[in-house]
Amino acid sequence: MDKGLLPIGTVVLLKESTKRIMIIGVLQKQVDTASGKPKLWDYSACYYPEGYMGPDQTFLFNNDQIERVFAIGYQDEEQFEFKVKIDRLYDEVLAGSISIDDEDDEQIDSKS
Repeated sequence: MDKGLLPIGTVVLLKESTKRIMIIGVLQKQVDTASGKPKLWDYSACYYPEGYMGPDQTFLFNNDQIERVFAIGYQDEEQFEFKVKIDRLYDEVLAGSISIDDEDDEQIDSKS
């Protein structure tokens, strides 16, 4: 797999799974209801080929959980420009130079 995040529309199979899913979002933040602390996931996805069927049928996962990529999502000039920005942001979050706390949402949004 290429370095960085995959584009939306990409169809993957996760490790220890039998059903394919399609990426519908990247760098997704989830707040743990018990601790109140945010967690950043690489992707959100829905079942493939069914598509989005509601929030209870949406999944959050990371690159290291992908076993196989079946199809890469649509890519054009706009997506390539977005990929450069989102991969830079992703690297900054992983390096710890950007926090994912609620107060930092504006900082993250302004960088993407």
